Amino acid sequence: MKSMQSWLDDYGDSHRNAVNKRIHWICVPLIMLSALGFLWVVPRPAAFAAYGTYANWATLAILASLIYYALLSPRLAAGMLLVSSVMCLVLQGLALLPWPLWWSCLAIFVGAWIGQFIGHKIEGRKPSFFKDLQFLLIGPVWLLADAYKRLGFAY
Repeated sequence: MKSMQSWLDDYGDSHRNAVNKRIHWICVPLIMLSALGFLWVVPRPAAFAAYGTYANWATLAILASLIYYALLSPRLAAGMLLVSSVMCLVLQGLALLPWPLWWSCLAIFVGAWIGQFIGHKIEGRKPSFFKDLQFLLIGPVWLLADAYKRLGFAY
């Protein structure tokens, strides 16, 4: 299994342009939020209801991704738990809007992907996930690793 640093370095290879990086700081979290939102609204088994609002497919996806991150870097996994928790709270807020949650998620998803592809056009390199779909999970943690570096935290 590749190390977290290897994943981050590989992801960083196609994210060197400053404009593309700034776009990623906006669009990657929005894509993650909207993807979780899509999973949030998928009908859940009746057995989930006994465990409250958070017992849904988005939470299961978060748990699976946290296991993946923990295998690579427990410290980054802890940060992603915080990020994911905030995103769940944002989704609950978006669900209070007078239209279905998936409408908001669709608008966010499409807009954020347009931004991503503009960033990669500027970069002159294809998005990393064209090489390996696991990079879809690495994008958010790549941003978190950068934040950790800036704050002087080890990962």
